[in-house]
Amino acid sequence: MSMSSRSCFLAAIALFQLSFFYGLNDFHLAAADPTDGFRNLPLSQSNFTLWVYSTDKPYSPGSNTLPRTEIRIRGYDYSSGTWQFEGYGYVPTGTTGVSIMQVFGGSGRATTSMVRVYDGSLTSYRNPVLASNIYNNWFRLNVIHDADAGRVQIYIGGVLKYEGSDAGGSSHYFKFGVYTQNDPSNYMESRWRGIKVFRK
Repeated sequence: MSMSSRSCFLAAIALFQLSFFYGLNDFHLAAADPTDGFRNLPLSQSNFTLWVYSTDKPYSPGSNTLPRTEIRIRGYDYSSGTWQFEGYGYVPTGTTGVSIMQVFGGSGRATTSMVRVYDGSLTSYRNPVLASNIYNNWFRLNVIHDADAGRVQIYIGGVLKYEGSDAGGSSHYFKFGVYTQNDPSNYMESRWRGIKVFRK
């Protein structure tokens, strides 16, 4: 092999090794999607705009709950297994003191998980903060509930932001919309698109 041929051969080997190295690193750095391994369940609708005023009446006469406009996803109540809610949410400036998504069902309280909005931040209940500066921006929300292990995970934009224990309970389902909490604004609104339910 001539000197020039040998140099070209070594350069080609070096380029291959460099490409392979970066290929491996790209592979390892690619984050898994929270829906990986889940089965998408059919829903008849997936896009909604919901609002409520803090002065509205409860959802039924005699109820002592605060004003709300929520969608309950029916047909997928569960007591075991691992289930997941996904949706792209949007909250306009000014909406605060409100739950926009919940996993209903708990022991000692009504819910196992709540995603709320306070002053432009998404929170799990009142804290911790999951994401800041969410006003007027679409965000992807995934909430996973492993009812058997008693664990809840919350992802924002495909990134795990919270993991903790659930609140027990024997029956659960997903709800989203606007449900007045403490220190609310007068007007509360959330918009949703691409609502999905998954299970393992």
